[in-house]
Amino acid sequence: MSFTATALEGSKTDQYEQLVQQARALVDGESDRIANAANISALVYHALPEVNWAGFYLYDGTELVVGPFQGQPACVRIALDKGVCGAAATTRKTQRIADVHAFPGHIACDAATRSEVVVPLYDGETLVGVFDLDSPVSNRFDAEDQAGLEAIASIFTQSLNNTV
Repeated sequence: MSFTATALEGSKTDQYEQLVQQARALVDGESDRIANAANISALVYHALPEVNWAGFYLYDGTELVVGPFQGQPACVRIALDKGVCGAAATTRKTQRIADVHAFPGHIACDAATRSEVVVPLYDGETLVGVFDLDSPVSNRFDAEDQAGLEAIASIFTQSLNNTV
């Protein structure tokens, strides 16, 4: 397969639509979760400005374990009752945190991170993991970012069953 990412153009909504199309093309016909997580994290990390970490934590049946990502080395294991990632996984709701230092129990893997968005990944009722993005800018992620990242996360979970 040959894939070339193209520069994003237009409004933020337009850019996320383009990014969703690129993510869909990346995982088309591939169901391996490591391969798809690696490609999606690289795509998103290089496409979005002011992001210092983009990647996946995958659920191993007990806790979240770092998976494919782009950025500085990360915390390896996160308990489901800890941090923003654990909150997303257990509540099944995207966590969009404007100031990570104000989030009780925030896990500081990278001291430069100021804001974070974490999308829970579920395949039906089964927890797969989370899709996590960090930024060195406070309040970096808004509702448009959340919607776009949730759409990309959905493409990832659909790819697990080759239903993209």
